[in-house]
Amino acid sequence: MGKGSGYGKVILFGEHFVVHGIPGIVSAIDSSTDAIVTKAAVGLNIKDDRKTSKGYSEEKRLQQIESIERMLIDMKLDPKTPLDIWIGGNLPGFSGLGASAASSVAIARAISEEFCLALSNERINQVAYEAEIAYAGNPSGIDNTASTYGGLMWFKKNPAGGPDFVERLNVQGQIEIVICSTGKVANTKAMVDGVAERKKANPAKYDALFEQAANLAVDGRRALEAGRLAEVGMLMNKNHQILQEIGVSSVELDYLVDMARKQGAIGAKLTGGGGGGCMVALTPGEDLQARVANAFKAEGFEVLTTKIGAVGVNKN
Repeated sequence: MGKGSGYGKVILFGEHFVVHGIPGIVSAIDSSTDAIVTKAAVGLNIKDDRKTSKGYSEEKRLQQIESIERMLIDMKLDPKTPLDIWIGGNLPGFSGLGASAASSVAIARAISEEFCLALSNERINQVAYEAEIAYAGNPSGIDNTASTYGGLMWFKKNPAGGPDFVERLNVQGQIEIVICSTGKVANTKAMVDGVAERKKANPAKYDALFEQAANLAVDGRRALEAGRLAEVGMLMNKNHQILQEIGVSSVELDYLVDMARKQGAIGAKLTGGGGGGCMVALTPGEDLQARVANAFKAEGFEVLTTKIGAVGVNKN
């Protein structure tokens, strides 16, 4: 029996743009996916006990099977190896939280342990990236990196295909946030492909927006490291506006973002692939966090209250 786990994540700056080499800021959160893998007599048998949005498991099933086959190949194992796989943990299966990456990291670690491969964190991260291709088509690598290592990180994809640039960021203390799910399952691959197609069709518009996104990430890093949270919130609001302009927000996401701001959140934006999934609100202080979270709950939305800035623990 092999066991493993992977962190969930929230992107503060850079989703979609990181796929194209623009830097981003990502934080692991204190919720994780756990996995147990054992050799089986026949077939690939997956039992998913995660709390998920309605239809999430069914929507992702074929991608999940492909992701596991990709991982096995990358680990030099037969992709048709019979396995029993249990998936659980306290990270909800909501689009936008890096749920697919967290499960991929957890399963990769569990397979490594079950087959005595002793894979390093670096190799686990590589295997999980291969799995993410099944979910995202052209993943940036930011999700699996946050899920593998944890913590708050500056991330820049290497366009040449070599090692990505990852730098751990330090902030003063931990900062409360609220994550709220639209309840709508998002198709990350379709959203990523859509941005690439629109960028190709209208390069002048998109090049300018991508430059704005890069500047926001740089400014956001400076503000975070200096503890200027009001500025961080303002920049998150601007980031959401750019995400709207590239066509990845939705009516549901915009409603939640607006609601969070009206409840006092100092910044709010979609997080992840968009088109549904989740938004994140910057709510420093437990009182503000509770007020925003309770407003969402009162309308029946699924909410996760957590913090950014915690130092991750490497899981071998």
